[in-house]
Amino acid sequence: MTERSPISEKAFAVLRDFLESDGWHPQYVDEGDYFRMGFRGRNGEYRLVARVRGDFDQLVIYVFAPVAVGEERRHAVAEFIARANYGMRIGNFELDFADGEIRYKSSLDFEGVGLAPVMVKNAIYPAAQTMDRYFPGLISVVAGAKSPLDAVRMIEEEPPPGESRN
Repeated sequence: MTERSPISEKAFAVLRDFLESDGWHPQYVDEGDYFRMGFRGRNGEYRLVARVRGDFDQLVIYVFAPVAVGEERRHAVAEFIARANYGMRIGNFELDFADGEIRYKSSLDFEGVGLAPVMVKNAIYPAAQTMDRYFPGLISVVAGAKSPLDAVRMIEEEPPPGESRN
């Protein structure tokens, strides 16, 4: 196990306890000092990573798309991500140009207040739901079936599940 300060140890325990009690079935990864887990949404199955950055008093959640983008489609996907990120309130998409990995990141700083379970909930759920909401558009761009603009418009014209346009 990685050496942690008392503050980061408490935050790590809050994260672990939330993930376990909320049914995420986390697996601890000692080499990176983080938890990994899966999430099945309406549009796909995703891998998640949750990590307390004790050196910065931060929580970081990553949701990984179950697809890597080939070099020939990375610029189109980068445009899709830029269009999707514009106006995002919580988190953002990221693309690794080196290997085509796509992920959604949600993070928060808990310096001076400590990490609370509701903070973990408010970081992890929007990240998982946003990846799942945008995944069909992402796949359409990866496949070359839609332009980045059309793919984002398709998603953003429809309200998220459980919400109405009114």
